[in-house]
Amino acid sequence: MSSLCRRACSGWSSLRVSGLLFSSNPEVKVMPAASCSLHSPTGAGVHRCFLVQKRWRLTNLSFSSSATGWPPSEEADSAQSVDNSPLQNTKHGHGGTEPSAPDDGIPPLVFDDVPPPSVFEEISDEEALHIEASPPLPPTSFTLRDYVDRSETLTKLVLLGVDLSKLQKRPNVANMLLRLDFDRDVKDRLLFLKDVGVEEDLLGAFLTRNPFILTEDLENLHKRVQYLQSKKFSAAAISRMVSGAPYLLNFSVDRLDNRLGFYQEELGLSTQKTRDLVIRLPKLLTGSLEPVKENLRVCRIELGFRENEIQQMVTCVPKLLLASKSKVTRLFDYLHNTMGIPHHLITKFPQAFNAKFWRIKDRHLFLQHLGRAQYDPSQPNYVPLDKLVATPDDVFCVTLAKATVSDFETFQKTL
Repeated sequence: MSSLCRRACSGWSSLRVSGLLFSSNPEVKVMPAASCSLHSPTGAGVHRCFLVQKRWRLTNLSFSSSATGWPPSEEADSAQSVDNSPLQNTKHGHGGTEPSAPDDGIPPLVFDDVPPPSVFEEISDEEALHIEASPPLPPTSFTLRDYVDRSETLTKLVLLGVDLSKLQKRPNVANMLLRLDFDRDVKDRLLFLKDVGVEEDLLGAFLTRNPFILTEDLENLHKRVQYLQSKKFSAAAISRMVSGAPYLLNFSVDRLDNRLGFYQEELGLSTQKTRDLVIRLPKLLTGSLEPVKENLRVCRIELGFRENEIQQMVTCVPKLLLASKSKVTRLFDYLHNTMGIPHHLITKFPQAFNAKFWRIKDRHLFLQHLGRAQYDPSQPNYVPLDKLVATPDDVFCVTLAKATVSDFETFQKTL
């Protein structure tokens, strides 16, 4: 190649370099499929170089000529290339192609990758059109909808069935959810709830009611389950209690122990009856104690029930402890003072406090209209309180009123 370049340099009349510009700048950009052709007036052979698309930095190499059309020096032309971009020389008159050999004493070319483009680099309008940029997240928002597509945690909570529209209305809940990491904060607690016994298809509803369990310490959650197990609650009972009262495991061990002790002492119940009470209505452990205390006071003082009667009613209908005071007093007043039913009969069927007032009133008035309103067990045509309250209209009319349903409906229209 050296001899070829010498012959070409002796008679060069022109130099054409396609895709390559030699200058004093040490950084040279080599474009793909570029070629440099050397022409001699005597018809000397042409040397063609195929270059690889990559940015190269040429070091320890100086060009004596500038970008004015002068050819490069002989030393530069004979320098060794790296193995990724060999300069292949075609010798005329020979059938083969062989790589050029470096001359002794000439420093090799050292090629380094150029650093990635800077954010301040100017681009053309055409390149700018191909840039895909997502819209920025709003700094403030009144809905979690703007963040669902960007948050893995929110996306997976939606797939579980969590109702974000309800959670975002609660104070501080939306900000709390946005700060959670699914792998770090959510995944292990979901597995914990599943191990406790919460059904997989109920996890969404559970977290909608109590999202704060995602911020509870996992070790504390295990301790609270262990406490319930130490109090002889079975696995099925714990599952039912946690599902029925989602905030149950947010309570500390001391608070759970105080609640169980309150019901056992206040109602005079045994350990087993206390367990049965809170299993049937686990909200007794998580709700406020004020309604409970108020209803117990009403039953004792205003309604006149004895302690053993209150125990019997509460163990049969635990909701009586959380019922509305006005509803309880209104029903008792009608049952006891209007219909004449004594305390001991109401105690035998406390489900009457769960019934609707108008249902009891309409049926009593209809029986009274027919002359069958008899609630004394010692008298004929006795009407038990449970059948008066719990039976459907057709059974009530046939067995108790001895009339038709249409007669009862006609009578209701006159009220």
